[in-house]
Amino acid sequence: MSKDGSVSPMMSQYLEIKKEHEGALLFYRMGDFYEMFFDDAVAASEALGIALTKRGRTKGGDIPMCGVPVHSASGYLNQLIKKGFRVAVCEQTEDPAETRKRGSTAVVAREVVRVITPGTLTEDTLLDARHHNHLAAVSIVRDDSALAWVDISSGALSVIPCPMVKLGPQVARTAPTELLVSESNLDRLEKMLPEIEASLTPLAPVIFDSSAAERKLNELFGVFALDGFGSFGRAEVSALGAIVAYLELTQKGKLPGLRPPVREQVADTLQIDAATRRNLEISKDFSGGRENSLITAIDQTLTAGGARLMEGRISAPSTSLTEIAARHDAIGHFVSATETRDAVRNLLRGLPDIERALSRLCLERGGPRDAAAVSEGLVLADAIRERQMSEDLPSALKADNDHSTELDGLKQRLQAAIEKNPPLSIRDGNYIRDGFDSELDESRRLRDQARSVVAELQAEYIGETGIQPLKMKFNNVLGYFVEVPTGHSSKLLAQPFSQTFIHRQTTANAVRFTTNRLSELESRILGAGARADEIEKRIFEDMRARIAGAATAISSVASWLAEVDLSAAFAELAATRDWCRPEMNDLGALEISGGRHPVVEQALARANGPPFIANDCVLDGPSGAGPRVQLLTGPNMSGKSTYLRQNALIALLAQSGSFVPAASARIGIASQLFSRVGAADELARGRSTFMVEMVETAAILNQADSGALVILDEIGRGTATYDGLSLAWATLEHLHDVNRCRALFATHYHELAMLSERLEKLVNANVAVREWENDVIFLHEVRPGAADRSYGVQVAKLAGIPASVVARAREILDRLESNELGGSSRTANLLDELPLFSSDTGMERELGPTESETEKRLKAVNPDDLTPREALALIYELAAAIECGSGGRKPP
Repeated sequence: MSKDGSVSPMMSQYLEIKKEHEGALLFYRMGDFYEMFFDDAVAASEALGIALTKRGRTKGGDIPMCGVPVHSASGYLNQLIKKGFRVAVCEQTEDPAETRKRGSTAVVAREVVRVITPGTLTEDTLLDARHHNHLAAVSIVRDDSALAWVDISSGALSVIPCPMVKLGPQVARTAPTELLVSESNLDRLEKMLPEIEASLTPLAPVIFDSSAAERKLNELFGVFALDGFGSFGRAEVSALGAIVAYLELTQKGKLPGLRPPVREQVADTLQIDAATRRNLEISKDFSGGRENSLITAIDQTLTAGGARLMEGRISAPSTSLTEIAARHDAIGHFVSATETRDAVRNLLRGLPDIERALSRLCLERGGPRDAAAVSEGLVLADAIRERQMSEDLPSALKADNDHSTELDGLKQRLQAAIEKNPPLSIRDGNYIRDGFDSELDESRRLRDQARSVVAELQAEYIGETGIQPLKMKFNNVLGYFVEVPTGHSSKLLAQPFSQTFIHRQTTANAVRFTTNRLSELESRILGAGARADEIEKRIFEDMRARIAGAATAISSVASWLAEVDLSAAFAELAATRDWCRPEMNDLGALEISGGRHPVVEQALARANGPPFIANDCVLDGPSGAGPRVQLLTGPNMSGKSTYLRQNALIALLAQSGSFVPAASARIGIASQLFSRVGAADELARGRSTFMVEMVETAAILNQADSGALVILDEIGRGTATYDGLSLAWATLEHLHDVNRCRALFATHYHELAMLSERLEKLVNANVAVREWENDVIFLHEVRPGAADRSYGVQVAKLAGIPASVVARAREILDRLESNELGGSSRTANLLDELPLFSSDTGMERELGPTESETEKRLKAVNPDDLTPREALALIYELAAAIECGSGGRKPP
């Protein structure tokens, strides 16, 4: 721009493109850099910590500018996406040489080729290979609602109809990085999904139009109607259509290889809300990381696809006995076939990420390395299939051979065409094997061996003419030419050679010629490099199209390989950590013998700590005769929370299709899993620790059905003693009488133990401890019956509380426990009975006795020297001092 504010052609183009992408940072390609201007430059420089410069002026001010190199752009994109930005990538779509033909003021043609958002990432550098990256959409059509989600890096597309009350657990399950919502429902959903960590993207309501969505989906999957994939409601079609429309918008019409939608039902999976996922540390630990999560602790998978499948299974455990049994059968196969398991896992170690490579190729964003990944994956799939050939192979491990002929041809062609270790980008060249294409081989020979090719022609001409001093040379004016000494030139100027050798130049000592063959060779040599690149790109594009055409078959192979990897990984876990196959049923009972916490046990083993103490747990179903609720008492640090969590995790693992950390287990299918464990505030949302506790408890009591498994820890501890006791009491009764579900209830309120006399399905248990010389030893063993003490004072001592405080607390506790339950009158009496720093407290013993003024006065007197009058005067003096308080002890 000029000083008067007029716009240069380049800046005019930038502003026009930016106008179409106001909500995103515009990465504007200029040579080897992506440049940003105006507010985009200011925001990006702050977010990335890069220099802010300027380019020209407008309206009296400088134009801010910053940029990042194209070759390292992915690192900067990663930072921007993590900080909540969206980025529109604007590329040069024209060769600058073509631009110059249009005149000196012409601007290179540019256009946005994609908009990068949190849910539309495909590059390995921007993704965690072992975790899904879901883009989800919520649709509300009248009284119906649905959630659809897709991982475009793998193409898996799913949808589930669910009432609004179930929407939160479903969003928590899929954990999308980006959630699409209609602008008309934005406020409503923000209130309903307060804990969502996804980036909310509001879209125009027209994007969610179900009729338009149905037409779009039919066209995408090449069908007349969606009935062949399932019976979809209007809300489901709307959510699916919104995802497809958004992908078309952000990918500029280039859709990934989406698989046909899979319709799920809420009842198909164990329902787990966000609070429970957080409390059980399923995918993330309390610090927000993954290091101490359940998924990290049990992950033995060797491939990215297997790791993502495991995450999906753990996040959404099944409620189908048939499906769970099939998964357990696959694990059992590998547990018993140790040699096969080891061989298969060795093969899996070299498996590339086929799913994500396929997605990039379908988006025309993949490179030679992605094609090689598909090729290598298909080869390894054959090797694994041959290694586990067996007539009694479990159904989950049987490969789909419907597309074997199609894939055999593709595999052979890819092996013949693609180098074993090709470069990442097609710009780097040399990724097609020698011998695959004769034209490419010739171009490469001319490009790489021009000197020897010219020498071969020189030798041929010497043989034809008999002129030994004949030379082939090159300069920038003539190009390639034949040069002979002046004395030999007459031979080439005469017949028959004059028809072949054409005179070009005469110098003082030599004469220079050209030939038709030499001119043709020169053209081929000079264009050999470009020609080789062009041929390679043409071959690669053919390969890419063939791979995209076989996307369904390749996806099937990738899914099977992930299943094999996960089954072998769970088998490795079971074999090396002594996990058992649970017996599953629909009777609701939970019988665990020798159960262990998978994360804590692993942590102890890594630290070379003591062995984990296993415990049993027996709960009956809603219609059974046994106990349905277990009330667990015992001191802090004794393992109550660990016991609660381990039983919930064992049930979760079993329904995920894994073996479990126990000696034996009989597990009735749970429909819901709820957990209220731990204490944390949410000050940003105006919630105290106690309010968070009550909100989570309310969600459990309002939603838990008879098929639920509930674990509750220390309900009511965030308020006054009698308030807390009352709430815990009423909650326990509600679980027993109203929810009628299986529950583990840990508490310090020992008074609740007497409820077992009135609540038929309630049983008491305690975590055993042993006292030794005023210290407590935790046995971590759960036993029948109620605990009579909480041992809080002893635990405080272990924590390092000063000895004086511990002693004082023990004294107060003894006095409190010696009285019956009372109110304020008892407290008042205790204050009189236990004055601050009384003479028999541990404080005095620690600091030593303090000397009063009376004691000092008496020490200064020798009784033998006093007359009777003096002795009487001393008594009056001391009495007066005591009456006015001066004789009391001074604070230490």
